[in-house]
Amino acid sequence: MTRFKTIDDLDVAGKRVLVRADLNVPMKDGAVADATRIVRTVPTLVELADKGGRVIVLSHLGRPKGRVVESLSLRPVAAALGAAVDGREVAFAADCVGPDASTVAAAMADGDIVMVENLRFHAGEEGNDPAFAKELAALGDVYVNDAFSCAHRAHASTEAIARLLPAAAGRLMQAELEALASALDEPRHPVAAVVGGAKISTKMDALGHLVDKTDLLIIGGAMANTFLLARGVNVGRSLCEPDMTDSARAIMAAASRAGCDIALPVDAVVAREFAEGAESETVPVDAIPPDAMILDLGPASVGDLVRRLEGCRTLVWNGPLGAFEVSPFDAATTALARAVARLTKEGRLVSVAGGGDTVAALAKAGVGDGFTYVSTAGGAFLEWLEGKVLPGVAALQVAD
Repeated sequence: MTRFKTIDDLDVAGKRVLVRADLNVPMKDGAVADATRIVRTVPTLVELADKGGRVIVLSHLGRPKGRVVESLSLRPVAAALGAAVDGREVAFAADCVGPDASTVAAAMADGDIVMVENLRFHAGEEGNDPAFAKELAALGDVYVNDAFSCAHRAHASTEAIARLLPAAAGRLMQAELEALASALDEPRHPVAAVVGGAKISTKMDALGHLVDKTDLLIIGGAMANTFLLARGVNVGRSLCEPDMTDSARAIMAAASRAGCDIALPVDAVVAREFAEGAESETVPVDAIPPDAMILDLGPASVGDLVRRLEGCRTLVWNGPLGAFEVSPFDAATTALARAVARLTKEGRLVSVAGGGDTVAALAKAGVGDGFTYVSTAGGAFLEWLEGKVLPGVAALQVAD
């Protein structure tokens, strides 16, 4: 990975530090419903403040599409942030540019933290408008990006502004980039990847990239059904994409050329209905009843995968193995996740996971903190798996 600057490269004492965070948090009845994203960016904010920086937090919330939407104001998020930073007062500016923002920024003392209003109340944010970026940059002296989860978007606060001020990665961004580098850019081999989810069509680019980067590619979820169908297996009423079978065969051929082993289920848990506690049975994949649906991997498949992973040194995981939201179809995801956590604890495996469903599945399995690193990023994590350049990261890179 190309080198990038971090907070260690900045002198922030007495300077206004613009920090792009991702505080796009779930809201309920006007209050923050889940403060995970707030908590994860707190170390960056506190470190900058303790070093004498005047910290100005930039973020978006929801999709107001360039207009003011009161229900998407960041004011309640500022209150939640104040509680998360040891109760320090977090002032709030009623706009992110213009007189309101300038007045609040001018009144700051060393060590203060303030938050400005939703960036996306201005169309220039998502338009990556240079003029809007210049207005934002006028508020600060240096820029810190701590929002990897927004790094796949070339927006004014993630890309254009980084060209206008001395720029560096915050601690959360740094941790993400270092974890990702350890997983695919500079990994210990053998390298494995778990890719699950519903549709192969949404992850074709990721699969194509991973066959050249990994030694073992484990395919789960309904995606596996399409691969089984491509191999001539009758998958009954299972969710699959018949029009993607040629693409699945192309991925398998590419994997064969690259020396990447693709692991597909050997048995499956099937049911006639998709419902909590539905009657189910485990059958070999070549004996799927025509009126049944594959809803999870079977125990033989899980045992095979655990044995394979015991010989690996690096793992990247994106997507569940089955319909994990509904019991008992979460069994395979839970069992494999716990095995990965065990191998990680034993120091035998570097494990990096990311994506919304993946984070939820690992939390449900009780191993949310059992992996080497778990990214909360969704789209950015997937685009990284696809091998794409992330604009928000590229803007921080330093030429060697």
